[in-house]
Amino acid sequence: MSNTTANLVALNTLVRREIVRIMRIWTQTLIPPAITMTLYFVIFGKLIGSKIGPIQGHFSYMQYIVPGLVMMSIITNSYGNISSSFFGAKFSRAVEEMLVSPMPNWVILLGYVTGAVARGLVVGVLVLLIALFFTDLHVMHPLVTFASVLLGATIFSLAGFVNAVYAKKFDDIALVPTFILTPLTYLGGVFYSVNMLAEPWQAISRANPILYMVNAFRFGVLGISDVHLGVAFAVMLGFVVGLSALALQLLKRGVGLRS
Repeated sequence: MSNTTANLVALNTLVRREIVRIMRIWTQTLIPPAITMTLYFVIFGKLIGSKIGPIQGHFSYMQYIVPGLVMMSIITNSYGNISSSFFGAKFSRAVEEMLVSPMPNWVILLGYVTGAVARGLVVGVLVLLIALFFTDLHVMHPLVTFASVLLGATIFSLAGFVNAVYAKKFDDIALVPTFILTPLTYLGGVFYSVNMLAEPWQAISRANPILYMVNAFRFGVLGISDVHLGVAFAVMLGFVVGLSALALQLLKRGVGLRS
């Protein structure tokens, strides 16, 4: 068997295992985010949104927040999936077996990231379908929409992987989402236009990578954005390259993985 074939078999095995894991515990991986986003739509979209006029022209508040909420669900679930899955493998010492096998580090990383991205995309589709019960949406730029979703999910899958590598106990997995990911999400333009903020909050928000993901996705769906689309994709691609290099370097050095 050639190296290429062996690598594809290994990659397929990792991805299939991750997807089976997601579907086996679907009541924990798919249902909770769907319920949470439904509550967001009811509370923010219907109750609060009914008191707010049109946003950036003719869009209702519900239409405006849907792309942000969909992206929020995608990145949080992509992050949560890989951080818990890889840390579980590290905790059970299964990672050590992969590291001493002929499997290249990029296959290990790509397998876990693909599984996390798959969960993010499935949750995103579920949330988008739920949103259609509350408002009408017409995707303006399908390619931009898909690219922004894929890049956003990949970025936070890689970030979750790095978190899992450094984590020493399960509490470390919850630390980053609670104190970093959640504040970044709420300051990422999910519920408002960043142009509405006064300084220094507007400048702080523009240093937030989630702002660029949300606005790229919002442009794909609604055709409006608070940031230039080229800048948004440049930021996202930069994070993908940087986090991929970091994750591969951590695997190569065995940081937090080899006892």
